[in-house]
Amino acid sequence: MAWIPLLLLILLVGSACPAIADYSTHPGARALIDELVQKHRFERAELVTLFSGAQKQDKILESISKPAEKTMPWHRYRTIFLGDDRIREGVVFWDQNQAALDQAHKTLGVAPEYVVAIIGVETRFGQHRGAWRVLDALATLAFDYPPRSAFFRSELIQFLLLAREENKAAETLMGSYAGAMGYGQFISSSYRHYAIDFDGDGARDIWANTTDAIGSVANYFSKHGWQGGLPLIVDVAEPSANLQALISTNPEPANTLEQVRQAGFPTHAELAGDTPVAVLSFEHADGVRPAVVFRDFYVITRYNHSPLYARAVHELAMAIREQRNMKPAADAVARQ
Repeated sequence: MAWIPLLLLILLVGSACPAIADYSTHPGARALIDELVQKHRFERAELVTLFSGAQKQDKILESISKPAEKTMPWHRYRTIFLGDDRIREGVVFWDQNQAALDQAHKTLGVAPEYVVAIIGVETRFGQHRGAWRVLDALATLAFDYPPRSAFFRSELIQFLLLAREENKAAETLMGSYAGAMGYGQFISSSYRHYAIDFDGDGARDIWANTTDAIGSVANYFSKHGWQGGLPLIVDVAEPSANLQALISTNPEPANTLEQVRQAGFPTHAELAGDTPVAVLSFEHADGVRPAVVFRDFYVITRYNHSPLYARAVHELAMAIREQRNMKPAADAVARQ
């Protein structure tokens, strides 16, 4: 082996190791620190120390560039969340948290199956609450992801305010690669605005407290206009040309039920004609077909803007409810 001077060896080894970003010296971070000190009365030295330990995560930048909601057709996307194991786990989670779910339904008007389904889609009922430090995730996206840097910069501010309000050490809190946290994967602004102390213990903890998580998801839906009592989505097997002309990419209802009836939508004659609806399209295994969606479907997209996500939540909710309703009959047969 050829001899290599010690200094050169050190330099070569050092250059092979990935550099750890010191965000305290990043121009964007320095401006953010100034704002936090001046506007929110943080201590500058504490922020400098905090951002000195924040690390740029290249895997986060890779992940955020290819979310499944934008890269998969519906018939493939649904298989991620509609497996038998997840449905069974949803029934177990419902049974274990029935009192909190019933209370959320009573006080906030959101049916248990939809709260369970959100938590099932987001974290598989708490099994996968996130393996990234939220500080690293939000710093990486705020300072090194130009397409959405303004959004994540705002969320980073919200996160630091949240950590201070909840008396948490910001550098210890874990979440998703996009900085979402807890059973329901709330981003920081949603946590501050919609998380609630549902068990009355004086803290709103959606990281580890299932009762608070359940109440917070239901509160999020309630505050965004959840109605209940109406369908969410109805597929149209043989759409007319007039109905296809109403297809939109926006899940917010911009039509009325009477308009889609006149365009060839034949069902739900019992509902008022002025019921708000939208017409979306979904790519099934055997082709693209439209579906009429109602107000509560749109409310789910306030949680995640993708119609694929909203449909997955809805179908998982229905599957969990159906499986749970079958249990008493199965138990009765087993006892015979």
